[in-house]
Amino acid sequence: MKFRYIGNSGLRVSPICLGTMTFGSTTTKEEAFQIMDKAYENGINFFDTAEIYPVPPKSSYEGTTEKIVGEWLKTKPRDSIILATKVAGAASGWFVPPTRHGLTAIDSFHIKRAIEGSLKRLDTDYVDLYQMHWPDTIVPVEESLKAFDELVKEGKVRYVGTSNDSTYGLTKANEISKHKNLTRFQSIQNNFSLLNPRFLDELANVCIRENISLLPYSPIGGGVLSGKYNSGLYPDGCRFTNYAKHKNPRVQAQANRFVNDKTIEATKKYVLLAKEYGISPVTLAVAYSKHFDFVASTIIGARKLEQLDDSLKAINFKISKELFSKIEEIQKDILYPMG
Repeated sequence: MKFRYIGNSGLRVSPICLGTMTFGSTTTKEEAFQIMDKAYENGINFFDTAEIYPVPPKSSYEGTTEKIVGEWLKTKPRDSIILATKVAGAASGWFVPPTRHGLTAIDSFHIKRAIEGSLKRLDTDYVDLYQMHWPDTIVPVEESLKAFDELVKEGKVRYVGTSNDSTYGLTKANEISKHKNLTRFQSIQNNFSLLNPRFLDELANVCIRENISLLPYSPIGGGVLSGKYNSGLYPDGCRFTNYAKHKNPRVQAQANRFVNDKTIEATKKYVLLAKEYGISPVTLAVAYSKHFDFVASTIIGARKLEQLDDSLKAINFKISKELFSKIEEIQKDILYPMG
């Protein structure tokens, strides 16, 4: 296992990170323990969670995932795990977090309330990477950075990062950190996949020049790149099947964003390409997302234990120049169908 550093931090992580977004909803506690055990046994040392997980969130779920991760964490040496979690922003773009009665913000008060809650649920005295879960468009980022900086100085957090951020947002935060001598964002966690390579525009340029690492999530497009939606039907029990039936129209819209004519057509081509190279489309998708130098670790997810296998195979699979050229040909036709 070849470990990578996150930004210019001291965090050395496996090239694949285990995400926990379904733990406590579609994945039971027992299944979650099995999944985390298997990832750990295969060399994964990086685990990512959030105070609003599982998703889509609801008040009765609040903190459930962190509690499960915290219980599991007690079965392993704490220093062998790089643990990441997130503070909920005011809105995620497609839902309002129910955390703190839907009045969350990335201000000093909420950041400090959030970390205390996360540390309690995770049953640990520190978090390795603490991330801003969606940028706050109202609270000045300088206030957020000052609060994060205080947590680092207090030893409750080792390093900080952002997620779902823009080129402007990441650059502004980075420059404020420099000029105000504050802890900077070492990472950015954004959607990045074969179906959504938009990060390769200016965000990648910022990451390369400033040594900020991307932690891509949804490398298999929420399961779409597995090919299970290729029949044009929503399979029973799958994420976007559940989203399509959800009462919240914003959640329903997520199903349409990920499962549409363009994504299905592109996925069919990727499935054939993967077959040509003797791997599963999931392995291809995860291998692609970790291919780039500015990526520290790709965040995978699994609702069931068996879903881990093809993702883990991507650890040792490398995208050749020939394969990368074929991928680029397919991407020319899809042109960011996921927005």
